[in-house]
Amino acid sequence: MDIYTQNGFRALADPTRRDILQRLAGGEHTIAQLTEHFDMTRAAVKKHLTVLSDGGLITTRVSGRERFNALDPNGFAPLRDWISFFDQFWGNQLTNLNDIIENNDQKGPLQ
Repeated sequence: MDIYTQNGFRALADPTRRDILQRLAGGEHTIAQLTEHFDMTRAAVKKHLTVLSDGGLITTRVSGRERFNALDPNGFAPLRDWISFFDQFWGNQLTNLNDIIENNDQKGPLQ
């Protein structure tokens, strides 16, 4: 797993950061706007945004003195790719198990 993917999972590990991502899914927010929804300081929200940015999950747009944070759907691609490997792995394992069970059923009851 590369460092970019590791940073993405690190960002998702915290429930507050997941809540921030859900808010950003509805559109851009400034730090001040996000701070209104959480029981924490502006500095704490900024730290969470930095981790999300390091994970590639958000982008920041500067307009004048304000910084607008937005969800970056493309940042989730490495995480989806990593997880899809295990989806395929477990899908294959369950198919193999199903084949074994069906073969045993065709042979009759175990003695």
